[in-house]
Amino acid sequence: MNRKQFITTTALGLGTCTVSPMLAGEKKKRGKTKVNPKIVRREEGKVHSVMGDYQNMKLVGTDTNGQFTLIEQNNEPGFGIPPHVHENEDEVFQVLSGQLEMTIGDKMTTMNAGDIIFCPRGTPHSFKVVGEEKAHVMLSVFPSGIESMFEELAALPPGPPDFGKVTTICEKYQIQFV
Repeated sequence: MNRKQFITTTALGLGTCTVSPMLAGEKKKRGKTKVNPKIVRREEGKVHSVMGDYQNMKLVGTDTNGQFTLIEQNNEPGFGIPPHVHENEDEVFQVLSGQLEMTIGDKMTTMNAGDIIFCPRGTPHSFKVVGEEKAHVMLSVFPSGIESMFEELAALPPGPPDFGKVTTICEKYQIQFV
């Protein structure tokens, strides 16, 4: 092998040895794992009641590589969630039908079908279903993880909630009632 072939071969070999582990390490460092596409039909998902909040978990963290959770809610007029704050999650509420009275920070508004509201983490918020019909809402939560809290809350015994237990579970997920 002549000198030029040796340098070219060695340089390419060293480059491959150096770059490949760097690229592999970069992928590993980002924590990205491949997830498969998923189709969720209307009747599919994991349905449960979280203290009267009728939820259907359409996509959870294992489906989205931890990026988000997607929850379909169907609740009767009068149902509501008291003011609370998420330290870790941003939420997007999209009203598909019915009406929600939403309070975000110190602003209250009535949301109708087609309306969307963004609630960034750290912002106190609450909602109540108003009007005469059920509210059908799609809730997107960024990043995922809150589904674990909802599963714990759904596992509490039926009947009036024990707010001590509810608060303890919520605090574990850095959600505070205000």
